Amino acid sequence: MKNLFRPRLKQDQQNLTLSLDKNNIPEHVAIIMDGNGRWANRRGMPRIVGHQNGMKAVKRTTIAADELGIKYLTMYAFSTENWKRPKDEVDFLMKLPQEFLALEMDELVEKNVQVKMMGHTDALPKYTIAAMEEAVKRTENNTGLVLNFALNYGSRREITESLRTAVQEIASGTLQLEDLNEDWISSRLLTKGIPDPDLLIRTGGEIRLSNFMLWQLAYSEFWFTDVYWPEFSKEHLIAAVAEFQRRTRRYGGLT
Repeated sequence: MKNLFRPRLKQDQQNLTLSLDKNNIPEHVAIIMDGNGRWANRRGMPRIVGHQNGMKAVKRTTIAADELGIKYLTMYAFSTENWKRPKDEVDFLMKLPQEFLALEMDELVEKNVQVKMMGHTDALPKYTIAAMEEAVKRTENNTGLVLNFALNYGSRREITESLRTAVQEIASGTLQLEDLNEDWISSRLLTKGIPDPDLLIRTGGEIRLSNFMLWQLAYSEFWFTDVYWPEFSKEHLIAAVAEFQRRTRRYGGLT
């Protein structure tokens, strides 16, 4: 697959930033952070080194998103299918939230970032849940960028559980069948209170959704790149937003 972005000179990067329409910045950007392991393998290093460097890309991208005026940033950190990976890699990934938040929490608070998490906590280790809960609590009153981690998240399970809730409420009489609509389903998803993504970014060269926000991405713009996640930079984010601004969103209608 051809690279959709090539590194630019510093002056070109500044020009690209200035060329963005500040009135057309995507409110919510979702990112499938792919390519950590392949980035490490190509350098003859263990996959976990790729995940460590991917953590640095999370910080860079969070700061860049805040500077661009993006209000919500959802990072696909671990899927319900990722448990199939080798145990040592999974164990390492489960400890990353602790490590990341321990290093970056003070700066997140300083930058007024509000941390959220969406996912299925039943299978997560207690220390992972504790780290995320502490981050959510410490930043709950912040009013800036919402940094939303999708951790042990799977969209099919999310939708299935909302339908189970609907069946239970209809059976108990608390929900009428005619009231079961798109708004009701959206209000029962893990993204309740967060607008649907305007822009989805996937790194690493793959072109698929991998069970990520299938309902919420119905009318999102997609931007794919060969760049591995550890290499993702502010310039890549700017390029994705610039491409977003060149598109016309019709939502099934006409311009």
